[in-house]
Amino acid sequence: MNNVVTLVLGGGQGTRLYPLTKVRSKPAVPVAGKYRLIDIPLSNCIHSGLNRIYVLTQFNSVSLHRHIRSTYVFDAFDRGFVEILAAQQTLDNSDWYQGTADAVRQNLRYIEDPQIDQVLILSGDQLYRMNFLAMIAAHRRSGADVTISAVPVDRQQAASVGVMRVDASGRVVGFLEKPQTPADVDLVRTDPAWIDARGIPSRGRDCLANMGIYLFNRNTLLAALEKTPYRDFGKEVFPASMRTHQVRAHLFDGYWEDIGTIKSFYDANLQLASRNPPFDLAPAAAPIYSRPRFLPPSRIHGATIRQSLVADGCMIEEGAQIENSIVGLRAVIGRDVIVRNSILMGNDFYDPPDGPSGRIPLGVGPGSHIEGAIIDKNCRIAAGVRVLNSRGVSDTEEDQCGMIRDGIVVIPKGTTLPDGWTM
Repeated sequence: MNNVVTLVLGGGQGTRLYPLTKVRSKPAVPVAGKYRLIDIPLSNCIHSGLNRIYVLTQFNSVSLHRHIRSTYVFDAFDRGFVEILAAQQTLDNSDWYQGTADAVRQNLRYIEDPQIDQVLILSGDQLYRMNFLAMIAAHRRSGADVTISAVPVDRQQAASVGVMRVDASGRVVGFLEKPQTPADVDLVRTDPAWIDARGIPSRGRDCLANMGIYLFNRNTLLAALEKTPYRDFGKEVFPASMRTHQVRAHLFDGYWEDIGTIKSFYDANLQLASRNPPFDLAPAAAPIYSRPRFLPPSRIHGATIRQSLVADGCMIEEGAQIENSIVGLRAVIGRDVIVRNSILMGNDFYDPPDGPSGRIPLGVGPGSHIEGAIIDKNCRIAAGVRVLNSRGVSDTEEDQCGMIRDGIVVIPKGTTLPDGWTM
């Protein structure tokens, strides 16, 4: 696979995931207690034998850079790499990335090597597990110029994704972004029998969603970006390529979730904590790689924990009740704390024993109640605090302590909540 280069798009400003993206880029957002979103596509690449990877980003990339540098180190004889390409001023361009396609355009020099045959383009904010070798093999076998991964969805789901229409051979002949009416869906509908015939049960699904996973022949990609001003792959490059080149769909039927909003992030994480999660974090053949940390086992004293994930290095005191939640690295949970349907991202460090006197310690203080919330890293929550959406509101403006988005309370990184504070 040395003739395939992978570009992972780090996303824009991540406004829909704000305030989780207030001090970090979207691919650096923690997921499942101990990973970061960027670990998902990078792990998929490594398991597929793809180890020449560039990550394109421009917003708050310091923590992402640090994570990648300390995690993805290849053998010197392997010649593999994961490198960040942050937006930068050059003699040719002095602008920020103006979209996904423009981000690649500003870095074409990294894929102009004639020994590169294909370029795989991935998103940095999706949760899925895929072996890209099957997609690459199908692409080469069919003689396609572009191959796009597609997942079958029903009509309700079609309203929030780009939908492709294919002919009998699998060539993409139509595309519509987020069809809203039954008539629009009918324009790009795929016969369920065609899906069934390819070994994937349609189960009433008659639409093929664009997963945002593109495999280009190198020369096709160079021509598409050098000869046009297109800024976005999904809205411009892909539809244009469909009219002038052979673009084929590669079917995928595993778990796939686009984590682009606070609600989707919250739901996907809590699903991972369920008894039968839709996405397996611990398969024997394809584990998720992340930064190695030298942390002790979590210490739990007389707490009650149900249907939850607890990461390394946590300290959970007597009487605590944790249910349907994610507890991240180094989390400290005091006595008689209640945590339900929540994500606690934990801490980047432990409080030093000789810290300032009177300062609220890291973690959740005794008697506090957290429900339906996301608590970002390094928060200091005092005793008797109540973090829950008791009024049932959908959204609030941000203040110094947090905000509500999509009905979910979000406490930003490094926030301190005093004794008895209530949302």
